[in-house]
Amino acid sequence: MRSSTTALYDYNNYWAECFGTAPQLPMSREEMDALGWDSCDIIIVTGDAYVDHPSFGMAVIGRLLEANGFRVGIIAQPDWQSKDAFEALGRPNLYFGVAAGNMDSMINRYTADRKVRNDDAYTPGGIGGKRPDRCSLAYSQRCKEAYGDVPVILGGIEASLRRIAHYDYWQDSVRRSILVDASADMLVYGNAERAILDLSHRIARGERLADIPDIRGTAFMRNDKPEGWWEINSTRIDRPGRIDQIVSPYVNTQESAQCGTAQEETFDTDNVLRFVPDAKRNRDRSVIRLPSFEKVRNDAVLYAHANRVLHLETNPGNARALVQAHGDRDLWINPPAQPLTTDEMDYVFGMPFTRVPHTSYGDERIPAYEMIRFSVNIMRGCFGGCTFCSITEHEGRIIQNRSEESILEEIEKIRDSVPGFTGVISDLGGPTANMYRLACKSPEIEAACRRPSCVFPGICSNLNTDHSSLTALYRKAREIPGVKKVLIASGLRYDLAVEDPEYVKELVTHHVGGYLKIAPEHTESGPLDKMMKPGIGSYDRFKELFEQFSKEAGKEQYLIPYFIAAHPGTTDEDMVNLALWLKQNDFRADQVQAFYPSPMATATAMYHSRKNPLRKVTYKSDPVETVKSPEKRRLHKALLRYHDPKNWPLIREALREMGLGRLIGSGENQLVPVQQPSDREVRDSARRKNTRAAHEKRLRKGKALSQHTGLPPRQNS
Repeated sequence: MRSSTTALYDYNNYWAECFGTAPQLPMSREEMDALGWDSCDIIIVTGDAYVDHPSFGMAVIGRLLEANGFRVGIIAQPDWQSKDAFEALGRPNLYFGVAAGNMDSMINRYTADRKVRNDDAYTPGGIGGKRPDRCSLAYSQRCKEAYGDVPVILGGIEASLRRIAHYDYWQDSVRRSILVDASADMLVYGNAERAILDLSHRIARGERLADIPDIRGTAFMRNDKPEGWWEINSTRIDRPGRIDQIVSPYVNTQESAQCGTAQEETFDTDNVLRFVPDAKRNRDRSVIRLPSFEKVRNDAVLYAHANRVLHLETNPGNARALVQAHGDRDLWINPPAQPLTTDEMDYVFGMPFTRVPHTSYGDERIPAYEMIRFSVNIMRGCFGGCTFCSITEHEGRIIQNRSEESILEEIEKIRDSVPGFTGVISDLGGPTANMYRLACKSPEIEAACRRPSCVFPGICSNLNTDHSSLTALYRKAREIPGVKKVLIASGLRYDLAVEDPEYVKELVTHHVGGYLKIAPEHTESGPLDKMMKPGIGSYDRFKELFEQFSKEAGKEQYLIPYFIAAHPGTTDEDMVNLALWLKQNDFRADQVQAFYPSPMATATAMYHSRKNPLRKVTYKSDPVETVKSPEKRRLHKALLRYHDPKNWPLIREALREMGLGRLIGSGENQLVPVQQPSDREVRDSARRKNTRAAHEKRLRKGKALSQHTGLPPRQNS
């Protein structure tokens, strides 16, 4: 398997570098003419509006390719009803790059209840309906209609999560790899810089796509079986059948893989791969054959098995290629690309981004841009491994960090060049707020590890949890002239934060704007174990530190916890217990989320198969409690909003059916009252609540002003 050792900045630039850097990547022939281009070398088609900002995938890949000498054009949110919009920039010399945008298009278009959304945060004006369902399919097919001889390369998170046969929540069935349905030529998954740059330079040198089967982070279809490869049937690694009891589902002490007749690998109690020297020599030429699309479509247990094996083969240090038959052809998925180094991360984020939307949008607001325009991405990846989340599947478990100097320079650039900057950096973060420079203590162990999470069921003893680099970064960011406040808005891993109280103190004292959102997700062990999330005790420990340091800082600050309803592993009783916990802690959630089965996620495999891929999957293994009916999903969401009178009839009925009628009443330990209030009483109660909330907000604002000016707060009657 090819693993390019060429750094992103060490390629010999393509000849078109003589055209220099574009103010913004062109979206029209007029812009191309102004740049002196007769054609584009690469055209990126995207489902998002084009924003020249490092939080938008098309901008990152486009600027990287431009820095390597290629002329890159952008076709953003084209009319997919015909090929005309796909011919707007002419025929690309090398290929079309197609991506749905920063979100899977189906998640972008539909709610968890499968209802069409009215808005789209990645569209000018926030207007919904500017992209089709399964965006990548429609775009790639139109590219082929426009220029049938031009290769189409799929990328972005939609392609990443659908690179293999996957359960599709909206059709309630298993679909083929998106590469098959799109009729595209190749798929690049994960953060694509390393793969797309290697691929682009090789195509530019005249290599055919059919002769480029060896780039990490790519997938393609093939008819032949390559010579010199060991093919391993996945059921020999993880046979769906009778097995001995395993002490922990995350310690695979009895798993082994066979290659020919020689044992290839064994596992110790930390689930760390140990190589037999002779077998290691063949590992880079090993491919695991998963059950075919046809089999996983018709057998949910085999689907869960394939999902488990896929997730075991995601560490770039030890992952093997995967192959899955689709009809009479094979889908071949190469191992993931190697993570970027800090120098490469700095190179990517140091591109000449204008950090604003394309000028063609005029004054129209793009909500997603408004949210992140004053934020700074400091790292990539997540080793949390939450089963419902797509970050680890897309960006990997290994944290990729920018240097302190690069981050501080970007803050200064925001201060000096981004319109509307008032001195507040809205976020220093990324996939998580506090994994910056956290890593395994041993590169050798990291390269061999196959654990799905570094922090579940507990924090790995090999994980460095020292937050001092992040604390130092916060302090330096605050000292930059013109910066009044640096907020932290990315998701906080509070189970990691409590390992470093000095970090929590720094965060709470200087970087919380009154409220801090965190995500315990649940209180009960059943769903938490299926999520691979820590128990509620970790939240309690963090809450103690948060309140202690807020008091020491003389600040009135609040935690806002988020919870998920209807996640696999959740019973009705679990949701009742969560609702009681919310009431006892006086939390009233205005917005709640129900579990959303995203393609390829482990929790989605649980939802579809009712099996747990965190353990070895068998036909006889215990089923996972799964909430699928719309009625049960409504009940679980209603329990999260136990305080809303509209939900009381549904909750009362459910409590009686569960034999929990004792929870109906107005007592402190009861959940909902016996009587339903009149519409007028509901309106009056809401009015009093809003008046009280507004009064408390004015008091908090007065206290904050007093802390800032030294003057007594103004009292409002």
